[in-house]
Amino acid sequence: MAESRDPTARDARTAARLAPDVDADAIGEVYGKALLGAASTAGQTEAVLEELEAVAEGVLAEHPRLEAVLASPLVSHEERSALLDRLFGPRVSPLLLHFLKVVSRHGRLGALRAICRQAQRLDEQSRGCVRVGVASATPLDPSQLERIAAQLRELLGREPLLAPSVDPGLIGGVVLRIDDTVYDGSLANQLERLRQQMIERSAHEIQSRRDRFRNPAGN
Repeated sequence: MAESRDPTARDARTAARLAPDVDADAIGEVYGKALLGAASTAGQTEAVLEELEAVAEGVLAEHPRLEAVLASPLVSHEERSALLDRLFGPRVSPLLLHFLKVVSRHGRLGALRAICRQAQRLDEQSRGCVRVGVASATPLDPSQLERIAAQLRELLGREPLLAPSVDPGLIGGVVLRIDDTVYDGSLANQLERLRQQMIERSAHEIQSRRDRFRNPAGN
C-alpha cells in the first residue's frame, strides 16, 4: 500500500509497463521525471542529480560487471536491494537509495545511465539551459569558451552549458553539438566542403564543354 502513495513508485510502474525493446531514453525520461519530482519536493534536486551521476557515470560506467549484475534478470530484487544497501547506502541520500530500489523492483536498473542522462536534460530544460558539446583540435582557454558561450546565449536565448572536448582530427575551429544537431565550423570540414565544390564545378565545366561540342551552333 505504501508504494501506491509513492509518486516515484507510481511513475516507475508506468515505465515498467513499456516494452523491453522501447528506446532506453524513453524509459529514462519517465523515471527521470519521477526522480526530479521527488527531489524537487524535498528541495534536494541539485544534490540528488550529483549523486545519481556519481553512481551511474562514476561507479557503473567504471565497473561494467557490477552494472551487469544489477541489470541481470537472474538476480532477484531482494539480492539487488541488499547490494544497493551495501554499496550505496552510506554514500547517497535516503531519497536516491529509495529511488534505486524502486527502479530495481521494476527491473530497470539496466537503464540507469539513460535515467541519469534524461533527468539532467529535463532539469536543464526547466532552468532554461542547454548542454552544448564543443570539440576543438586543441584545448580552448577560458576566454575562448566564454566568447563561444556569449554568442550561443545571443543565438539560442538560453544559457549554454559547455562540455569541451579535444579532437586532434580537427585542423582548426570548433564543432558544436546541440541536442542531436552538429554545427561544424572546423577548418578541416571547410576544406572538405571546398574540395567537393571544386569537384562539382569541374564536373559541371566538363559537361558544359561536351554539350558545346555536341551542339557547336548552339542548336
